[in-house]
Amino acid sequence: IHIPFCKQNCYYCDFHFSVSHKNKSEIVRAIGKELQLQKEVLKSPIETIYFGGGTPSVLELEEIKFILKTIYDNYTVIEDVELSLEANPDDLNETFLVGLKNLGFNRLSIGVQSFFDADLQFMHRAHNAKEALTSIKLAQKIGFSNITIDLIYGVPGMTDDKWKQNLQTFIDLGIPHLSSYALTVEPDTVLAYRIKKNKVAEVDENLAKSHFDILINTLKANNYIHYELSNFAKKGFLSKHNTAYWKGVSYLGVGPSAHSYYNNTRTWNIAHNQKYIDVLNNGILPFEKEELNNKEQYNEYIMTGLRTIWGVDLEKIKMDFGNEYFDYLTKTAKPYISNNNLLIEGNHLKVGEKSLFLIDGIIADLFWVD
Repeated sequence: IHIPFCKQNCYYCDFHFSVSHKNKSEIVRAIGKELQLQKEVLKSPIETIYFGGGTPSVLELEEIKFILKTIYDNYTVIEDVELSLEANPDDLNETFLVGLKNLGFNRLSIGVQSFFDADLQFMHRAHNAKEALTSIKLAQKIGFSNITIDLIYGVPGMTDDKWKQNLQTFIDLGIPHLSSYALTVEPDTVLAYRIKKNKVAEVDENLAKSHFDILINTLKANNYIHYELSNFAKKGFLSKHNTAYWKGVSYLGVGPSAHSYYNNTRTWNIAHNQKYIDVLNNGILPFEKEELNNKEQYNEYIMTGLRTIWGVDLEKIKMDFGNEYFDYLTKTAKPYISNNNLLIEGNHLKVGEKSLFLIDGIIADLFWVD
């Protein structure tokens, strides 16, 4: 469920969102309409529900309750569904957290990004470091054990020592899951503009590589499973929702700019709040779609599979795509296998730990190109 609202714009973000909340209630009703219109898409019972954004925690509890009721009224949901909500620290007061607990939420994703005020100000986050710590401890006190936070590395001015302190704070808090990403300069963001105008330093790839190595070594030493390029979890706390994406399970995305994948078809909703509302008010689904051909399905499997601890199943390549694709993959992977950038374990092609930072380039070289 994509909630397209934020309190303010983070300088690095290129997601679809609005800082004006004037049509928030209309968006919530439109999401309810889309959920009703899409109810025949997913044939299997719903195993995970994820409120993402934007910032879902800007919604009122009653608005969240309305969306959940619409899901339960129109879909079959398993009893132990993983029910997650992304939240900003400054939104997480006791009343809101207790309300989420009472609605059945059992997983929180808290957008911390850093435990240092200077970094948060650089990124133009709405919270401060004290609020980050307070929100996590309050959520734990209220009974949320399945918590993940986001941390961003490679931030200009963030030394290796500061990054180690960020990770140590995470570990000391006893949080079972971490999503951690390198600061990326996306086109048409405030960060890109500020770098172009020499208002801030450029992002340093060497700094990001140093932070990435520290990240992997620190969490490995503290018994976190590095199960996807940017995700780490204690045993039993791997994200079921995100794992489903990476394993190619069908999913339905609802809300402005949300994406879906089912029956080898990808759809994406209008990335415009008012147009999304207007289209649904006319009883029309607000998306465009494409059917993925064999080459596109193969490339997608390579892209998602190699980012994970499970890698790419070579038998699946042969069975689903045929010998031609299998032969192509083994040929293009051979140079990477010979220098241990790629490994074969139990008939699965995986990325060697020392090559994880280079994964995007390796994946691109393995793509089927006409």
